[in-house]
Amino acid sequence: MPVKFTPLHQNFAAEVSTISLRETFDESTLAEIRKGMDVYAVLVFRRQTLTDSEQMDFAQRLDGELHSKTGASALGKTRLGSEAIADISNVSSEGSLLEQQDRKRLYSLGNRLWHTDASFQDPAGRYSMLHARALPPVDADTLFADERAAFDALDDKTKTFLEGLTCHHSIVHSRQMLGFDFSDEEKLRLPGAFHPFVRNLKRAGRKSLYLASHAGQVMEMSLPEGRLLIWEMIQHATQPEFVYRHKWQDGDLVIWDNRCTMHRATPFDDVKYRRELRRVTTLDLVEAPASP
Repeated sequence: MPVKFTPLHQNFAAEVSTISLRETFDESTLAEIRKGMDVYAVLVFRRQTLTDSEQMDFAQRLDGELHSKTGASALGKTRLGSEAIADISNVSSEGSLLEQQDRKRLYSLGNRLWHTDASFQDPAGRYSMLHARALPPVDADTLFADERAAFDALDDKTKTFLEGLTCHHSIVHSRQMLGFDFSDEEKLRLPGAFHPFVRNLKRAGRKSLYLASHAGQVMEMSLPEGRLLIWEMIQHATQPEFVYRHKWQDGDLVIWDNRCTMHRATPFDDVKYRRELRRVTTLDLVEAPASP
C-alpha cells in the first residue's frame, strides 16, 4: 500500500497514512518515509505499538546508527538500561513521579527551550523518533519550528553572511541559562561540538538554519555579538508562520529532522500528572540515496 502524507501546516509537518512501523521492513516503504522526511521534516504516525527494542530496531532500519551520548547520560545511568533510548519522562527509577526539586526534573526543564537533539555532539543527531507511552489528562504539547522556511524567508545578503559562520553547541550552555548546576566532572563529559550556522540538506535540495538553545557562541564574532545574532535568528525562526503545534494522542510516534527543525516542550503540571515518552535519535552520518 502506498504511503500517503496529509499536511498539517502550510510549510511542513504531515500525518502519515495507517502503517505499523514495527512491521515495516521493506525498503520501498522505508524509502517513501525518507522522501516524506525530505519534504515535510516532521512526520506523525498514529496508533503505534512499540517496545523499546522495536523502536530502536525501526530507527536503525530507517536511518542507520543510533545516537547514544545523551546529555542526561553524563548525570547518571538511565532507568531504561540503554543510552540509545532516551527516557523523556517525569518518572523516577522507582516508578514514582519526580519531586519538584529532583535533579532529573530540573535538568529536563531544558526541553522547554527551543533546541535540536544532539547538536552538542559530533556527529550530531539527524532523525529523532519520539513515542508516546503514557500521556497526562491535560495538554502537554510539543512545538516544532521549520528552519528551512525560516532560512528561505531571509534576504540574500543575510543568507550569504550566515553561511560563512560556525557555532559552538553546548548542552552545558543551554542548561546553565536556566541555572542548572553541573559538576566539573560532568562538564568534562560534555565539551560540545562545532557546526555550521546553515546546513545544506543535499538530498532534499534545501538549506536550513541550524541553531537552537545549545548554540552559545559564533566563532567568527565576539561572544556578545554572536549570542545576539543567535537570539535574533531563533526569534525569527519561531514566528507563528514557521511553527507547528503537535497535540499528542496515545500511541503517537513523531519523527523529525534535527538538521532543519527546532522543537520545545510546553509546560504542564508534571509533579501531578505522569507523562512517559521514549526517544531514539540517529546519527547524522551518510544519508541513504534518494529514491528514483
